[in-house]
Amino acid sequence: VVFGRSRLVGHPTAELLRIRGAYVDVCHSKTENPQEISRSADILVVAIGKPCYITPDFVKEGAVVVDVGINSVDGTNKSVGDVSYESVKTKVSAISPVPGGVGPMTVLSLFDNLIASVEISS
Repeated sequence: VVFGRSRLVGHPTAELLRIRGAYVDVCHSKTENPQEISRSADILVVAIGKPCYITPDFVKEGAVVVDVGINSVDGTNKSVGDVSYESVKTKVSAISPVPGGVGPMTVLSLFDNLIASVEISS
């Protein structure tokens, strides 16, 4: 299940997973019963921009959770994801932290693509 349908993260992630043969449900602000849908997921990718939105009642025991969201906490220098990390981490088999999870991989991919572009154009 992919939470979010943005053009930058949600939609492309869902399409890439489908290309790899995954059955993908996309949940968004108009989805009815998102908790029920997400509880069936072996993999949950969350990119909705709502701090700590995903709680344990959204997550299947043993699932893998990829938290793409990064949200500032008002009045602090702290960032949190779209997943309530502390309450979900004991229920899942793997979870990406925020900060420090998906962000560094995004930067790495950008540089990898930049290098590939330079090599192609040379």
